[in-house]
Amino acid sequence: MRSLVGLAATVAAASVYLYLLSTHLPPADDHLRPATQEGDEPVEHHYKLKFPSDLDELRELAEMLKFYKQEHHGYVLLLFCSAYLYKQSFAIPGSSFLNMLAGAIFGPWEGLALACLLTTTGSTFCYLLSSAFGKQHVVRVFPEKVALLQRKVEENHSSLFFFLLFLRFFPMTPNWFLNITCPVLNIPVSMFFFSVLIGLIPYNFICVRTGAILSEIHSLDDIFSWGTLAQLLAIALVALVPGALIKRYSRGHLEVADMDAAREDDRLERKRR
Repeated sequence: MRSLVGLAATVAAASVYLYLLSTHLPPADDHLRPATQEGDEPVEHHYKLKFPSDLDELRELAEMLKFYKQEHHGYVLLLFCSAYLYKQSFAIPGSSFLNMLAGAIFGPWEGLALACLLTTTGSTFCYLLSSAFGKQHVVRVFPEKVALLQRKVEENHSSLFFFLLFLRFFPMTPNWFLNITCPVLNIPVSMFFFSVLIGLIPYNFICVRTGAILSEIHSLDDIFSWGTLAQLLAIALVALVPGALIKRYSRGHLEVADMDAAREDDRLERKRR
């Protein structure tokens, strides 16, 4: 009971902080949208910040934050980092949209660096929260999945770091579940940290690049430009090459056969629901 109270207090404090940060934006009276028609006066926009749930909301939020970032770069950076860490720390789905938002706001390279840093830091916070407050609850709620992962960790003890990389490259179990389960499996926090940092680089790269491309596309001509096609090719290579190398390594060094079946069972169960 004490662990649940501590976790609830932590979530409540973080939620209040993020709410205050998102509702007390610095003055931006000079931030007026250009007039849409000649002769019209520009109109001040009032924005309501929320996590994007689809591509339209992502585009709208990205345009607003890029516009606002011109004079308040530090505040936008703080707001984005806080929102990202909030989602990652409390195992809330939706990191793909935030990665794309990073690419749209900060560009492909700064966005990638931010996404990698925030994913790793937020996942580590989630690990620590689970270790401090939730280990017994994780085992109680997910006994079969924890038992399967425990068995696989023991079978792959000699190549544990590569096993963790494999799970990040090929998410047979969701990343958020790995974050809350690794303390239960006694995975060292240093090994956990670097497995997340390295293992999610391809995923972060794909999402960030996609966000950067979406923010630059305004017509069909933009889609078929040489620059866009080159970026799409780079995304495909990053998606395929590291995964193929890890997959090849896993065939001779890792024991992961049962996890394929478990993943298929989860997929069929969700489909029936």
